Amino acid sequence: MKILLDIEEGKVPVMMELLENLPFVKAKSLTAYKAEVLEGVKEAVDEVNLIKQSKLKGAPA
Repeated sequence: MKILLDIEEGKVPVMMELLENLPFVKAKSLTAYKAEVLEGVKEAVDEVNLIKQSKLKGAPA
């Protein structure tokens, strides 16, 4: 399972150290660009799901 955490900038070193010391967790940082792309994809998927539920009207491509 993968999760994405949004951590306050000053707390990142502490959280990364904590996560890296857990033997069952693989942790790595995302670049700002990759985080932005991932957020954009998440928003697109959310919009598609709303369109499928007829809660949002889609625009023809």
